[in-house]
Amino acid sequence: MKKFRKVLDGLTTSSPAGVGGSSSCASAAGTPTAGPSPREIDVAETLTSESFQICKTVRHGFPCQPTALAFDPVQKLLAIGSRSGGVRILGRPGVDCYCQHESGAAVLQLQFLINEGALVTACADDTLHLWNLRQKRPAILHSLKFNRERITFCHLPFQSKWLYVGTERGNTHIANIESFILSGYVIMWNKAIELATKTHPGPVVHLSDSPKDEGKLLIGFESGTVVMWDLRAKKADFRIHYDEAIHSVSWHHEGKQFMCSHSDGSLTVWNLRNTARPVQVTFPHGKTQRDGRKESCKPILKVEYKMSRNSSEPFVIFSGGLSYDKASRRPTLTIMHGKAITVLEMDHPIVEFMVLCDTPYPNEVQEPYAAVVLLEKDLVVVDLTQSNFPIFENPYPMDIHESPVTCTAYFADCPPDIIPVLYSIGAKHKKTGYSHKEWPVSGGTWTLGSQTYPEIILTGHADGTIKFWDATAMTLQMLYKLKTSKVFEKPKAVEGGRGAELGEEDPYAVQMLSWCPHSRLLCVVGISANLILYRFSKHDANTNITVLEVRLQCEVEEVISPSDTENTPCLSDPSGHSPQPPPSPRSNTPDSARDSIPCLKVKDRTIRMPPGYQAELVVQLLWVDGEPPQPITSLDINSAYGLLALGNCNGLAVVDYIQRTVLLCMSTLELYGAADPFQRLTRSPRKSRQSTPDFCMRGLSNFYSDSKKRIRTSYQSLTELSDNQVSMDAERSKSPTSVPYPSSLHNDHRSQGDTLSSLRPSHYSPVFYLLDNGYASRRAMLQQLHGVSMYSHDEHHATSYCWSERESRENSFSRSRSSSVSSIDRDTKEAVTALQFGESYGRKTDALPTPCLWVGTSLGLVLLIPMSIPTDDQERQEEPVTMAPTGTVLMLKGSVLRFGFLDLRGAVISAPYEVWRDPNAQEDPERPRKRKLVNFSPSSSQENCGEGHLAVVCSERQAVVFLMPAQVCLHVHNITEASFVLRADLVSFCNSVCLACFCANGHVMTLSLPSLRPLLDVNYLPLTDMRIARTFCFTNGGQALYLSSPTEIQRITYSQEMCDNLQDLLGELFTPIETPEAQNRGFLKGFFGGNTQTFDREELFGEAAAGKASRSLAQHIPGQAGMEGMKAAAGGAVGELARARIALDERGQRLGELEERTALLMTSAETFSKHAHELMLKCKDKKWYQF
Repeated sequence: MKKFRKVLDGLTTSSPAGVGGSSSCASAAGTPTAGPSPREIDVAETLTSESFQICKTVRHGFPCQPTALAFDPVQKLLAIGSRSGGVRILGRPGVDCYCQHESGAAVLQLQFLINEGALVTACADDTLHLWNLRQKRPAILHSLKFNRERITFCHLPFQSKWLYVGTERGNTHIANIESFILSGYVIMWNKAIELATKTHPGPVVHLSDSPKDEGKLLIGFESGTVVMWDLRAKKADFRIHYDEAIHSVSWHHEGKQFMCSHSDGSLTVWNLRNTARPVQVTFPHGKTQRDGRKESCKPILKVEYKMSRNSSEPFVIFSGGLSYDKASRRPTLTIMHGKAITVLEMDHPIVEFMVLCDTPYPNEVQEPYAAVVLLEKDLVVVDLTQSNFPIFENPYPMDIHESPVTCTAYFADCPPDIIPVLYSIGAKHKKTGYSHKEWPVSGGTWTLGSQTYPEIILTGHADGTIKFWDATAMTLQMLYKLKTSKVFEKPKAVEGGRGAELGEEDPYAVQMLSWCPHSRLLCVVGISANLILYRFSKHDANTNITVLEVRLQCEVEEVISPSDTENTPCLSDPSGHSPQPPPSPRSNTPDSARDSIPCLKVKDRTIRMPPGYQAELVVQLLWVDGEPPQPITSLDINSAYGLLALGNCNGLAVVDYIQRTVLLCMSTLELYGAADPFQRLTRSPRKSRQSTPDFCMRGLSNFYSDSKKRIRTSYQSLTELSDNQVSMDAERSKSPTSVPYPSSLHNDHRSQGDTLSSLRPSHYSPVFYLLDNGYASRRAMLQQLHGVSMYSHDEHHATSYCWSERESRENSFSRSRSSSVSSIDRDTKEAVTALQFGESYGRKTDALPTPCLWVGTSLGLVLLIPMSIPTDDQERQEEPVTMAPTGTVLMLKGSVLRFGFLDLRGAVISAPYEVWRDPNAQEDPERPRKRKLVNFSPSSSQENCGEGHLAVVCSERQAVVFLMPAQVCLHVHNITEASFVLRADLVSFCNSVCLACFCANGHVMTLSLPSLRPLLDVNYLPLTDMRIARTFCFTNGGQALYLSSPTEIQRITYSQEMCDNLQDLLGELFTPIETPEAQNRGFLKGFFGGNTQTFDREELFGEAAAGKASRSLAQHIPGQAGMEGMKAAAGGAVGELARARIALDERGQRLGELEERTALLMTSAETFSKHAHELMLKCKDKKWYQF
């Protein structure tokens, strides 16, 4: 009865005015139609709120802004700390764990408890944390917060439970790892140095115990002072003073000498027998000048001093030290082995490096076999066992950010044959020259889960490349790489023009992807208003690329809704700022002379294309009357129909890629015909262009300086190591009154009536507008995402344009333009925001479904365009496809984002597709190949459920379910009022289907279908940015992903079942391994004092001997040990109730099992009693000799 009442409400309460303000909807501009009333749609929905729970699963990619590195030589695990407080723990391929400190403080140093399954992290907030790695989700066991001193260096001796902590004041504290409590034993800086010394030695930069005697601690101070401290006698054995600052110290394994690296690029070797002066001073990269002086060199930040059994010459490996006259060269890692010096140039600055050795014992021959080099944007492992020092092939996906990611696509449950095919093609183009040895980081265990299905992730990049990734079973491995830039000629730099900048601004950046795994068709939309169609082939080919040029420009009409007829904005601003148009990038002619020219030139010669994806067709939007084409905002392709559709803020174009023709090219207004629900006021584009020539006649370079810089600002600039995050956080924390408003917006009353085109592109960001004022405009977001509107050129595009500066201006606009959102919405052109091919009903009177194109616009209107497509293969090649808009208009609130179709049983109706066939395979002339189509028609998917189907339409504000062909609104749900939807997808989930939405305020929601009941609403990402908005996407099976940082992909799940089984899908970090035994050093070495002297640290540092440390010095914080504590802290009220119910169920199950065991025990006792009684009766009358 409730459903029938909703149907009546949908039929009677809709009106054209309800587009902007009411949640009602109906067909034909809201006018009820006389037709058969819809019968009750009874769909059994199986999804409930208990089926959903959101959690992070795995993170892929290179850690953003790395700061620290550690390695466990027994467990073979590698840990990387980052500036944002994250820790990545890597093992064998498949073992990849991400941990995050709640404080978000940068990780300064990492220390493994070797072969103990634990990790110590020292953070920039002066806190030590102990992580338990003996579980798949590591948890903090203890934390120690220093209150009065800042941590600068930590050292944990092998097989010791006492951690040495050096501070900025020069003091050394000792903490117990088991209890995380400070010992009363403290080495004060003034006792470590000589009494005659009047200056402070500086912070502690190094701590290590002597390999020869564990009771001796070597302390290095930044000023150049080195002290050997006798822990037993509590005094200094010797002190070394050097003129240059110390950066690192490394021991020889015999404990008789050590090496220091200094700030002047020198290395000094000190012998314990004579500490008055260094035994050796070398400048590895410093040449002797004519006057006898050494040329100045850069600091050597770290040095490693190792010995090998096969050679008497030591390995000396260090970073830095180049002379200043070679400062322009790339960062280097130098390997000195005997007289041979090898300099390895790196692509990025070196953050940290470590030498991997066979033994964990510091007093044994180290036998180095590899060097792990952590760069700012890469991880390199060098093979030290070969003379040419090759690098290992990295098995982790560390090159996601090779070029900034601009868009993503996620496909679950793909055809099983697609991954091997892509891998075989991509393997032919892999680099060579890697080391033939196995990857040295091989810790942990990982097995393929029982419930796995093929998953593929596509990433589009700013340089025009597209990468295919195998994402099966929580892993990520690159399969295939495609370069779209090879389709175009390289843009030529024009003297005095902007051609060079055009190349620098990545004109090939990928804006949108559409991929069909079944037909293997790939459509790529570029930022330069072009579309490339690729077909997959296993054979190479020599072909010419077909080019179709489309004039898609509409400027005659302006959208005026009935409620917006007042305060019509003025287009001209005589006294305002009018930026000058830049010259054209392709010639020196003025913009007004540019017409019918594409942004990029396609190669017009025969091109040899290797196996893989081969370009077949390029559709380019042209300049019209001196104005560049607007970026494409929507795309859909259907292999069964042989059609592709694209739209932007000017209109819609449909292309027949089989016959290589343009079928339809119409403005948005022309699509409506007489069914236009808005009042349109005609204005002369020529007049407006004359009144604002500097704005309207901007060149293509200005277009790039707007849209391209937004892409690079959102992605590439975020990958640079800077301290902009601090300023960003400070900017966010400011009150609205403290924000400096732009004078043009704060003082000029005309700014309230300015059009959007007269505003700077950075002046509106609905994301930050939402965060500040609780309201946002979807159309403003579209302009940020796709460059829908026309932007003006300002002085900020000629200078550096940093993210923090952009964000502050976005915030200032959003706080000062609270009353102008309506003008933004009103003046933005009506863009085509959603397209979908499928079998549907174009008219109410249609009895059978036909191929249709569903079109959604930024004003919330939906149009249906039926098509007539020849079915025979030969006719399809020759006969034209006919299509014409029917005037059918459905209305929603907000921009239309997604279409989906269900049959009357609630099952998804997939789009028809063509089964893949190799276009370059040899054909049999006697048996010509035919197209094999797979069609999912509504009439074929249901037998006795009657005619028709359900159409699901989701906009930025609401979701609506229509009954077709009656075009009646069955269900309506207002998704959000204070925010707007960024991404919406129909996903298959638990043998059912639901609508998944991601909003700009960070909420992740799911709605049941077709009733649109809310099933999940979680505030998952409270602060959203443009990077997440561009890359967030859902897929089947309850999974989603987004770019959590410029270099990392975060995968999440919203499935309760996957959350429960997540532990089985992840790899094990800790593996029980016996610690290798120490080597027997022999009688002679022991006799001559070569053996290591051990001592009881507990006796020195324990509470009984050293007492307790001051309580005000550090605070102990107990951690949440284990997954139980983490789950309890992460859940809300619903999660707590669910866990309580699960606990009750488990308790009831245990009680039931106990009752069953008790019953079995009673039965067994009765049986035993029965048998004993029978035996007693049998033996009662027998004599003793009868037994």
